[in-house]
Order: sequence, then C-alpha cells, then structure tokens
Amino acid sequence: MQAVLGLCCCMGFPLVTGSRSYSFIEACTGIENIDEAITLLEQNNWDLVAAINGVIPQENGILQSDYGGETISGPAFDPASHPAPAPAPSSSSAFRPVMPSRQIVERQPRMLDFRVEYRDRNVDVVLEDSCTVGEIKQILENELQIPMSKMLLKGWKTGDVEDSTVLKSLHLPKNNSLYVLTPDLPPPSSSSHAGALQESLNQNFMLIITHREVQREYNLNFSGSSTIQEVKRNVYDLTSIPVRHQLWEGWPTSATDDSMCLAESGLSYPCHRLTVGRRSSPAQTREQSEEQSTDVHMVSDSDGDDFEDASEFGVDDGEVFGMASSALRKSPMMPENAENEGDALLQFTAEFSSRYGDCHPVFFIGSLEAAFQEAFYVKARDRKLLAIYLHHDESVLTNVFCSQMLCAESIVSYLSQNFITWAWDLTKDANRARFLTMCNRHFGSVVAQTIRTQKTDQFPLFLIIMGKRSSNEVLNVIQGNTTVDELMMRLMAAMEIFTAQQQEDIKDEDEREARENVKREQDEAYRLSLEADRAKREAHEREMAEQFRLEQIRKEQEEEREAIRLSLEQALPPEPKEENAEPVSKLRIRTPSGEFLERRFLASNKLQIVFDFVASKGFPWDEFKLLSTFPRRDVTQLDPNKSLLEVKLFPQETLFLEAKE
Repeated sequence: MQAVLGLCCCMGFPLVTGSRSYSFIEACTGIENIDEAITLLEQNNWDLVAAINGVIPQENGILQSDYGGETISGPAFDPASHPAPAPAPSSSSAFRPVMPSRQIVERQPRMLDFRVEYRDRNVDVVLEDSCTVGEIKQILENELQIPMSKMLLKGWKTGDVEDSTVLKSLHLPKNNSLYVLTPDLPPPSSSSHAGALQESLNQNFMLIITHREVQREYNLNFSGSSTIQEVKRNVYDLTSIPVRHQLWEGWPTSATDDSMCLAESGLSYPCHRLTVGRRSSPAQTREQSEEQSTDVHMVSDSDGDDFEDASEFGVDDGEVFGMASSALRKSPMMPENAENEGDALLQFTAEFSSRYGDCHPVFFIGSLEAAFQEAFYVKARDRKLLAIYLHHDESVLTNVFCSQMLCAESIVSYLSQNFITWAWDLTKDANRARFLTMCNRHFGSVVAQTIRTQKTDQFPLFLIIMGKRSSNEVLNVIQGNTTVDELMMRLMAAMEIFTAQQQEDIKDEDEREARENVKREQDEAYRLSLEADRAKREAHEREMAEQFRLEQIRKEQEEEREAIRLSLEQALPPEPKEENAEPVSKLRIRTPSGEFLERRFLASNKLQIVFDFVASKGFPWDEFKLLSTFPRRDVTQLDPNKSLLEVKLFPQETLFLEAKE
C-alpha cells in the first residue's frame, strides 16, 4: 500500500483514500470503467506500476511523471497485447485530478480463450468478453452434441454462474480451463476411465487440513465434483487467509489448476492430508523493499482509518479496492419510499446475492412485525433470536463486512439454525427515517436514538433482539469493524443468554400446559361421565320400554289362547255316561306337571275331539304332542279324522303330554 501511495505522490496526484483510490488509475490511463481497472490490476497481480505501464505508450519501459521529473521503472509496453481504452466523458468518482497529456489508443474488444474438457475430449473456444456463459454452452452443444439443459459448466474461479452472466463481469484472465459435467447422462460403456471418473465425482473426500501458523487441524468433507478453488475459498473462511496468499503443501503433482475437480486431481481416497500457511503478498514485499531503499514522505487528506480498518479483517488492499468499487457500480439495495416492506426486501435479497454471491443469510421476506411473529410468538421450543442487519452503502466497512463476515459459511449456518434474520437499508434518508419510526415503536426511544447517532463509517450494524413477555430486548449491537471470530463469539454469547431465558420459558410453558392438560382431562372425564349417565338412563328407558312391549305381547297372546281355549271347550260334545248304548272309550291323560286329565269319549268320536279337549285344558296340540305308552307312538301324528276305535284308543288308554322341541 505504501508503494501505491508513494507512486501517487511521485506523480503529483492528490491522494484520497477509500473507494476513490481508483481515481489516480483513471488519471494515468484514462480508464473510467472500474471493471476494466479491476481486470487490469488482476492481470498484473495487483502491481499498479505494471498495470499502468501496460496501457500507457512509453519508451524503454519507463513510466515518466509530468510532475517533478521523477521516473518509475516498469515493464515494457506492448501495444498489441495491451490496448488502451479511450477516455469517457464523465467519471463516477467524486475526485478527478488533472489528466496528463498522453496519447490514448482506442480499446479493442478483449478476447478470452477457453479450453473445455469433457470426458476424453478437449474443445477450444475463443470469445469476446462481452459474450455470456450461455453462448459458450451453445458452442459446446454443437461440438459435443449435448443439450444445454443437461450440461453443467464447471471450473469458474468465482463458483457456479448463471447462463446470462457476462464474461466481462467475471474478471477472467485471457486463458481459462473449464470442464463439463453431465450427471443426468449415463457414461459411455466403452470408456472405463470415464465411468471411473463419474464414480469419483459422486464420492466424498475427507480433507485433513492443518493450519501451519496456529497448528490447528480442520476435517472438511467435499464431493468429488468440488474444485480446488472451492476448497481454497472454504479454507479462507476458516483461516482468514486470502486465496492468493495461501501457501499449500500436500497437493498431488497432477493438481496443476485450481479449476480442476477433486476427482481428477489425484487425491488419496477417502482421506488426504494438506497443510496451509500464509505467505507475504507481492505488495507487502515491494513495501518492505521500498522502506529499505528510500524514505518517502506521503501526505494524505484522510487519516487512513479506512485502510487500517480493512487490514483487521485479514484482507489486503486490493480486496478493499475491489469491494469498494463494487458498491459504486451497483444499483441501490432497497428502493426509496417502498410501499410494501416485503417487496423492498425481495429487491434487497436479489441485490445482495448479485453483489456477494448466493452464500448469505436467508433474509426474512416480510414486515418487521411479521418477523416478530415468526421469531417470538410461537411455542417456547420453536422461538429464535431476531437478527436485524442494517446496511449502509456509503460506509467503507460495508463490503468487507458483507463479503468476509456475513457471507462466511460458518456465520450463515449459525444464523440459519438459531436466528430469524431481517434486513433494512439505511442508505436513503427516507428508508432511514422509516426504520427509526419502526425502531421507536418496537424498541423504544433509547434504541432509536442510539441508531440515529451512529456515524456512517460505523455501519453496518447487526442488532440481536430477544423477545420477552412484556417487551423486546436488544441484547447486542454489533458494528461493522469486527472479525469473523468476534462476530461468531458475540452471536454465541447472545445465544447463551437466549437459551437460558428459553429454558425458563419452556419450563413455564410446560407447567402451564400441564395445568391446562389436567383441566382438559377433568373436563373430558366429566363429559364422559355425563355421557355415560345419559347412556345408562337411555338404556334403562329402552329396557323398560322393551319389557312393557313384551308384556303387552304376552298378555295379548294369553288372551288369545284363553279365547281359543274357551271356544274349543264350548265346541266339545258332551261327555257320554259310563252306561251308554254306544261303545265308550275312557282316556286318562298325564300332563307335564304330573296331573291327570280323565274323560270319556264315544268310540266313534274323531281323534280331533281328543285334541280339542287337551287344548281346552291349556295344552294346544301345536305346542304339545300326545304319546301312548304301549306301543309308544305319537298320537298327534295320526289322522285326526279317524275315530278312536280306528286308532285303537278303545276301550281305555293312558296317554301323556310332552312339549314339542
């Protein structure tokens, strides 16, 4: 950084720190597009002298200043490989130094070379940087005969990208290596190597990575389709060592490209050991060299806090520049005077993803009141803390905080498990006033005044809110000048307080539910008792009604029997005397109760008369049968129209009655 600032002073340009530092690049080269300036610096490994020499026509490779006659050595300029863009009529920077008089060459479209590997084939693609990723896929579709919908284009140093992404926005080097995955297509049976590679892509590799400086070991799982670049980015989240400052040991000799997937890199399966440490960046090396060779007195309009703050996060100056410029060229995070908070947060989430990638906290879409309902007004076991992220685009800490802290996988995972995250953008005055009104209503005037008095450079803010029975309590206010470890520690500290309160709430809720359950059980038992009593009463009533009905039927049947008996008794012929001119048969009939019925009948009387006599005594012949003794026979089975003489019941006979089955 001292080398960069020294160069500015030597060239006579006013020095302004922060996001305006690209103004001297504009002054030297005429490049007003910040994307082009970033790409140029990345191509030269963030070597400012080499970047300026690459676009300014010069003699003998010397960059000469028009102010003071001092010269700075740099690499020779090649017009064919480094065309210079024409100056634009306006600049997005508030600072614009006097433009030295130089010859500017019109910028030609930048060509990018891609070598795309698919199974055992390599396809070379050359496109302008104004083309999109989808156009590369269209060319590959014609060459490889693979539908675009089945094609996954991997190897991008920034992670997965959309088909609509413009290549220029990815800041790619001239030569790039990519590879195509087709997980939905079966591998060809003729190629055993392709089948083995496809199998390796589906395997998980355990990487045991040792952080050399702190002697700490990390066990990380990655799929075979993950790239070496993705591994290095994950290690950056854990160790705060930027990818280009990472010094590795243990990678196989075949792992020559960061875009290579782990399945192709030759790693040991299932475990592989690696060691990572920090190495000095080229800027730091040049800074030490210049401090030893000369003592340059630099004057600045700023106190330098912007850069000092940025160094606390473990990132170098180039990263601060890139992220600051990213904020300048992006659209607002949230529309001003948005009628619906949900629509405003939808735009906030989309813009946040476009700036910092898809790995970020899941922002709650809805009003602040709805976020309260989701976090606090549920069962005690399901409650969470509410994290309110307050964004401010004009703060120099915003981009570092978002990209390095808020988007760290450990922070994202912890927030998603334990917090409801709600966000708001305070860049616009109208949105700021709107949030302060909400804050005053929900948290009181003290919290609102605290946020109102925060300076711009103290943003972004992270408010940790815990819901209580009577009010909502602000547990912690985290400012933007923090680190990943400190942020995680403060989140965990808030979680400990919340967990203790949650356990008390769970206990109270369980006791209340137990009391309510007892009351519900008592009410249910009382209800069941009433139903049982009612059922018994109804059953008794039905039983009484049935008994009454049966009694009525029985009475009716008895009355009917009595009427039949009387009618039969009246229809019987008179009993003949013992001394009669006609032959007389004397019958003696034993009843089931042991009593005997005796009567005389004329021998010429029909057997039916005997049946009527027995029925008149209460023994109807359809219920009882009349049996003789010797020989035993069922008289009721004989023809009732025959006479007693014909059925041999003459002159006397003893019979007995037996109930039919």
